[in-house]
Amino acid sequence: MNVQNLNKKDPGNPDSYKSLLMLDEISKGEPLSQRDLSKKLNIALGLVNSYIKNLVLKGYITIKAIPSKRYAYYLTSQGFAEKTRLTYHHLQNYTNLYKNARRDFQQLFNKLYINGIRKVVFAGIDEATEIAFLSLQEVDIKFEGVVDDNKEGKSFFKTVVMPFAEINKIDCDGIILTAFIKRDNVYEKLLENGVPREKIHTIYQIAKDEQKSD
Repeated sequence: MNVQNLNKKDPGNPDSYKSLLMLDEISKGEPLSQRDLSKKLNIALGLVNSYIKNLVLKGYITIKAIPSKRYAYYLTSQGFAEKTRLTYHHLQNYTNLYKNARRDFQQLFNKLYINGIRKVVFAGIDEATEIAFLSLQEVDIKFEGVVDDNKEGKSFFKTVVMPFAEINKIDCDGIILTAFIKRDNVYEKLLENGVPREKIHTIYQIAKDEQKSD
């Protein structure tokens, strides 16, 4: 599907997006340690360290010592310029994602309806999940809930987000993998929690499936 072309045009999209999140958080001017960034952005501490080293090497952030043998990170003028560039780039990508995902989700839901699917659960939350929800309103398929460990307890269109471990307790005919950026991780989470592959539907190409078809 055309949504896959976004990856080909921008292979580093997930990394660019995480770099943008990190630069945006640092730009707020609050003293932040790597552990703070890890908690705020829900990125593994080891990955935060790698991103920090890369951003420092490129001259986008500086490091300053703070009490208790900790360090804080601040944007340089180059960092602010890069944040602006990445923001613009991400908005362009989002526009393309919206156009492609809107059409592809519509096609997917129409196909599922024809095949007798009447109740679905969404798996994984990001910008694409909202597009999926809007597309679902155009077919007679009921939205039964959404799962995402990182958003557990929060609200998604007035529905409380549940953890992946609870997915088998939700009565549904199919699981829609809706997250774009972390799609491979979400797919693994679904399998780990006993969801049959044939019950998972998505508009994206999954890395593990690509490997199998090689």
